[in-house]
Amino acid sequence: MRSFFKRQENKTMIDLKKTVLGIELGSTRIKAVLIDGRHLPIASGDFEWENQFVNGVWTYSMDAVHSGLQTCFARLRADVKEKYGAELATVGAIGVSAMMHGYLPFDRDGKQLAEFRTWRNTITGEAAEKLTDLFGFNIPQRWSIAHLYQAILNGEEHVKDVAFLTTLAGYIHWRLTGEKLMGVGEASGMFPIDSAALDYDEGMVRKFKALTGVDLRAILPKVLPAGESGGTLSAEGARFLDPSGTLRPGIPVAPCEGDAGTGMAATNSVRVRTGNVSAGTSDFAMIVTDKPLGVHREIDMVTTPAGAPVAMVHCNNCTSDINAWVGLFSAFAEAIGAPQEKGKLFTLLFRKALEGEADCGGLMSFNYYSGEGVTDLDEGRPLFARTPNANFTLENFMRTHLLSALATLKIGLDILTQTEGVEIDKLCGHGGFFKTPEVGQRMLSAAVGAPVSVMETAGEGGPYGMALLGAYMLWRDEGESLEDYLDNKVFAEAKSVTLTADEADIAGFDAFLGRYRKALGVERTAIEVL
Repeated sequence: MRSFFKRQENKTMIDLKKTVLGIELGSTRIKAVLIDGRHLPIASGDFEWENQFVNGVWTYSMDAVHSGLQTCFARLRADVKEKYGAELATVGAIGVSAMMHGYLPFDRDGKQLAEFRTWRNTITGEAAEKLTDLFGFNIPQRWSIAHLYQAILNGEEHVKDVAFLTTLAGYIHWRLTGEKLMGVGEASGMFPIDSAALDYDEGMVRKFKALTGVDLRAILPKVLPAGESGGTLSAEGARFLDPSGTLRPGIPVAPCEGDAGTGMAATNSVRVRTGNVSAGTSDFAMIVTDKPLGVHREIDMVTTPAGAPVAMVHCNNCTSDINAWVGLFSAFAEAIGAPQEKGKLFTLLFRKALEGEADCGGLMSFNYYSGEGVTDLDEGRPLFARTPNANFTLENFMRTHLLSALATLKIGLDILTQTEGVEIDKLCGHGGFFKTPEVGQRMLSAAVGAPVSVMETAGEGGPYGMALLGAYMLWRDEGESLEDYLDNKVFAEAKSVTLTADEADIAGFDAFLGRYRKALGVERTAIEVL
């Protein structure tokens, strides 16, 4: 996104009330993006962090959440000061997003009752299966309701004291505004949504109460569609976000959203038959549908930020294993006295993948750092394998890891397109997987057998998408839909690149996937013995 900043090299005047701030707490980075009235990013700040595996649970400490968010904002404030000579005391609106799903329970006094259980956990299998049968609707393991019911099944002591259950985005929104609410897209990862009512499905709410005695209406956040007011920044919220005291309260705050919803907004993928693929630590595809689908354990039904139904294929694992291998190559480069800047090394190795054989020459890898619901694995073991006669080259090695990062996603997408007959008019890619021009885009096109577009903002989709949702709340015309706002006011002149994989690449991916499916038994064995 650096190209957006070139026009601001000389400190020009800025009206901060005509800007919108989007913040997203992603799995490896907390990022803040400030956009102007033309919906262009003009300043940013970030903070790198990582989850921990503690006592069998993937989590982030609340201390890390708080300090990371504040550091990110401080860096944004410094960026604004450097570029414009202005103190970031106000903005037109704020919006907060974070990793969807997970479990954050609080008692009536606001005390946290259990560790933050993230989307990455695969510890709710019994609950997810029973709720899916009860509702006739797929409930994935990472959904908040699965975590709650599993805690009930486990007899966890804290459950009786739960007065508020939310997600990470919902928690930050609560701290900023005092309001217990969230956008409908984020809410759709907590509990099934009735798109006509733009609220939790009432029939399923009643079934859960009959099953457990728990009234979800009393403990879940209020649901709002994009464009509605999510409250205003309180004095306590301003101090929480900016302990320096520079930021002033009273700023309108958009309903918080999940990273799936912000990805849809950032890629203009909120209309029916459009879709996007977000690929970073995890990867997921979101396809806006115009018809009901059957129940598939591999497919989540969530919504756009406006409440339209979306078929989601979510995979827990994407680039973590690639990052680890690049780290190994980086260490080798240092050991031989030729250290490489990480970003350039990623680009070099990604480009090498384009030179590999279409089917990876007989190499195989599984990128499972954690469990994977699509392939029914509750744990993961990163794994690389080859036959003695495989063509073991750097090019094939890198291509193997890139195709492996998309293989599980492909399995889920095949159910949508082949079993359910879902049609896709447009597919956009965003996230770190697409930062190297052409490479990730071409691999995804080979996986889906369709053109893939990548916009200028592909590497920074989440916080930018949240800023756009804040802008929609602030600047939309009366009666203007989110779809029309994005089409006509944000992306009418957006720059993007569209690529289509050739037939050889598509056939190569299919051949690789065939071997991948057969080799899943090796991964299962590795989980048992390693």
